[in-house]
Amino acid sequence: MTNSERALQLLGLVRRAGKLVTGESFVLAAVRDGSAKLVLMASDAGKTSQKQFRDKTTSYDVPLNESFTKDQLSTAIGSARTVIAITDPGFVRKLHQLLE
Repeated sequence: MTNSERALQLLGLVRRAGKLVTGESFVLAAVRDGSAKLVLMASDAGKTSQKQFRDKTTSYDVPLNESFTKDQLSTAIGSARTVIAITDPGFVRKLHQLLE
């Protein structure tokens, strides 16, 4: 199993632990209030969404990862999403280890 596959499995665990924010407006709110520790955006997201989340995460100094496609993210968390945020620093640390 590759580290990329392990990272996707970890996203399922993050969701079950209740440490995942899904949906564009909720992720933006989490970035603004500081609860988002990492934002994952699909590499095939729309141009408008890409610009919006790149700008917002840059201005609030939140890491942004675009390693996965919509299909990969959606399958990993069990619902169709383009952008998600992780709110737990421990899960973020483990995800960074897997993706390096």
